[in-house]
Amino acid sequence: MRSSQTTLCYIEKDGKYLMLHRVKRENDINKDKWIGVGGHFEADESPEECLLREVEEETGLILTAWKLRGIITFICDRQPTEYMFLYTADAFTGTLTECSEGNLEWVDKSKVYDLPVWEGDKIFFRLLEEDHPFFSLKLKYENDRLAEMAFNGKSGEIDA
Repeated sequence: MRSSQTTLCYIEKDGKYLMLHRVKRENDINKDKWIGVGGHFEADESPEECLLREVEEETGLILTAWKLRGIITFICDRQPTEYMFLYTADAFTGTLTECSEGNLEWVDKSKVYDLPVWEGDKIFFRLLEEDHPFFSLKLKYENDRLAEMAFNGKSGEIDA
């Protein structure tokens, strides 16, 4: 199986993240989960080109300020390994539109932990919350459960 490259962005406004509740596609590994916005690279795209295109396609918003926060390596027994470029963005233009992949909603940052999210997402929410410098996070899932993790090349817990 080949690996894939993706982007994921948490757009911030008024202490909230723009979250996507993935409910519109069948056979979606993220079905019923809440995630940020983003997607797969197209041929010859840079991470930033993918980020800007995916955010506009999924939300109608055009980012004007963003920051690369980390790289996440997802290993899963249900799909090829995914290398995800994780961004946050705090400035944009445009009007929020409907998304074909799910429902978009502004969610208070303190409440994202209570949503049905991937276990590993809670780890990078905390890193973002603590304004941790650029990081690398490796997350290995088995049967949709987080089985292993490594932070900046070290297995186990995060020393933030």
